[in-house]
Amino acid sequence: MFRPLLALTALAAAAPALAAGPAPDPAAVVETYADIAEAGYADSLAAAETLRVAVAALVAAPSAETLHGARAAWLAARIPYQQTEVFRFGNPIVDEWEGRVNAWPLDEGLIDYVDASYGGPTDENEFAVLNVIANPVFTLSGREVDAREITPALLRDVLHEADGVEANVATGYHAIEFLLWGQDLNGTGPGAGNRPWTDYAPGAACTGGNCDRRAAYLLAATDLLVSDLAEMVAAWGEGGPARAAVTADPQAGLGAMLTGMGSLSYGELAGERMKLGLMLADPEEEHDCFSDNTHMSHWLDAVGIRNVYLGRYERPDGRVVEGPSLAALVAAADPEVDARLRAELDASVAALEAIKARAEAGMAYDQMLDPANAEGHALIEAAIAALVAQTRSIERAVAALGLGEIAVEGSDSLDNPEAVFQ
Repeated sequence: MFRPLLALTALAAAAPALAAGPAPDPAAVVETYADIAEAGYADSLAAAETLRVAVAALVAAPSAETLHGARAAWLAARIPYQQTEVFRFGNPIVDEWEGRVNAWPLDEGLIDYVDASYGGPTDENEFAVLNVIANPVFTLSGREVDAREITPALLRDVLHEADGVEANVATGYHAIEFLLWGQDLNGTGPGAGNRPWTDYAPGAACTGGNCDRRAAYLLAATDLLVSDLAEMVAAWGEGGPARAAVTADPQAGLGAMLTGMGSLSYGELAGERMKLGLMLADPEEEHDCFSDNTHMSHWLDAVGIRNVYLGRYERPDGRVVEGPSLAALVAAADPEVDARLRAELDASVAALEAIKARAEAGMAYDQMLDPANAEGHALIEAAIAALVAQTRSIERAVAALGLGEIAVEGSDSLDNPEAVFQ
């Protein structure tokens, strides 16, 4: 059944394999899925609101301490959000919204100053170095834009994906990340972005120029993140369109669950976020490239996939959301498939946790991409193999439940490697 998209196709502790037993009601399984989604986005919203407070503190009183506080709040905000990425695939409402909050990679020169080595406009993106922070008036797609006041509407309606270019990311976590850390100019060497707090300082102490506009951009981007997450919490709440879409037809809802698990496992995480960067040896292909937080984001994606299968999500405050699970449904249909998939989900989480542990011990994910770093390459390849293996068993689960075929996203890096270099 498994075919790439070119053709269709622990935060919570791992649970022991289930003995075959009565199957839960599919409708109840899908409700658990929606409950976990609602809780995950609610936790993401709460963390973003805390980030907004920290950003306001930075803007009000710029210092090394308030910049550190804003960075810490950003890192904390990623913990619940990355566990929700599994809801993107298989749910069009989420997929259409996701680009506003987590789009990457981005041409950061659209937003602010960049190093001279970054280059200039390209055939693919005329606005790669627009630097709206330094330019209150500019021409975009043949019309003059008044950007003297930097507002959420300017970011959302004018700048984001400006001129139809996906790399023109003006909103979301990664725009905020860039404004807090700045560019990581270390390549595959040690070190993350190192934006000075004085980039937000008033008057003559300002570095980088336009500190007031930089602060306005950071505030506007953070406000947008909060409002976008509030929209998704409502979408998964009682009567919300995302919840209604998956619960209206429980069998289709099960298909959406497995599509999300398989697509994030294979094409997105194993392929676009890991294998591609390894092939290109390009630190710009790492997910959280300014902060060197990629090891956490990858690991949390794997935890989120497992959460959906086990029907269990542990919230940041220790509360647990759980209910009738996809695992129990598969175990009732085919205990061997369930046992194998559980083991493979645990293996992928462990493989990504090994990357996380090594990064926390001093070898950042971008350093692992260095072609000369045999240890780093081995860690990444092991995680890719584990993610690919579990995708095969996700499709076995689809078969066990009699759901027909699912469309799992592919990646040239896995399916057609030669195309990557064409």
